Amino acid sequence: MTISVDRLRDLYRMREVTLTLTGRETEDRGDYLLERLRFVLGDGTPVRGFLTRPKGATSPGPAILYAHAHGGRYDIGAAELVEGRPALLDAPGPAFARAGYVTLCIDMPTFGERSTVTESAAAKAALWKGETLFGRMLAENAAALTWLAALPQVDPGRIGMTGISMGATLTYFLAAIDERIKASAHLCCYADFATLIDTAAHDLHGHYLTIPGLLAETSTGEIAGLVAPRPQLICLGLDDPLTPPLAIERAKAETVAAYARAGAGEALSFLEQDGVGHSETAEMREAVLGFFGRWL
Repeated sequence: MTISVDRLRDLYRMREVTLTLTGRETEDRGDYLLERLRFVLGDGTPVRGFLTRPKGATSPGPAILYAHAHGGRYDIGAAELVEGRPALLDAPGPAFARAGYVTLCIDMPTFGERSTVTESAAAKAALWKGETLFGRMLAENAAALTWLAALPQVDPGRIGMTGISMGATLTYFLAAIDERIKASAHLCCYADFATLIDTAAHDLHGHYLTIPGLLAETSTGEIAGLVAPRPQLICLGLDDPLTPPLAIERAKAETVAAYARAGAGEALSFLEQDGVGHSETAEMREAVLGFFGRWL
């Protein structure tokens, strides 16, 4: 199977949205700066965001778009960037700021301050309208990327994207269709969807990820392969029930082949850890920081 970027975008049912800043509060956290942001979408929906950045930057530098996770914790949302979550070592935003990155995360639909609408209700409403909840999430992240790239502290040619779990899927599904993402690193949600069905692991994933007709035309391994030749780091726990080893193996074969065809094998890397479940490890954090340090 081969699929074009345009066709993949059509399958996502991804429709462009706008994101406008309406409020900003900056707090000095000692060794980095935290910004609490207020946005509004084109349809009037308010959206909360957080941004962390290094202190004392004198010229545009690298940035990261951070996609938050799911984990059944609808209350967390974008606060994951500055408060962390159980699946993470600690809050990633301060770590990225100390390493020199401006990092942005916004609440996805049904999460954080937007959790007054349930995931089930939002997914059903989107599907009935001929859209997908996941496509909406991707579109909002793309709008956040546009806003991030326009900041005076950011070099738009040095923007990466990362996330764990749902944030991982958002990362490589968006990187596949948006070349503004120059490097992508994702944790704990890379697996062949057809194999998830075969192994009865698909129901561990949320309704947000329902994309009608996806597997009739492509696969997750192929989608990740569309990121080539841009750099990509894929971190996985081999005891993670959401990504069984067979599903990883099948997706990996397709992504590796895509990078080989692009002559970019050195730009694709994997960190697969035995005895690790659905959570970040110190080795993963080190690998992500090293990856962005090399490619951004």
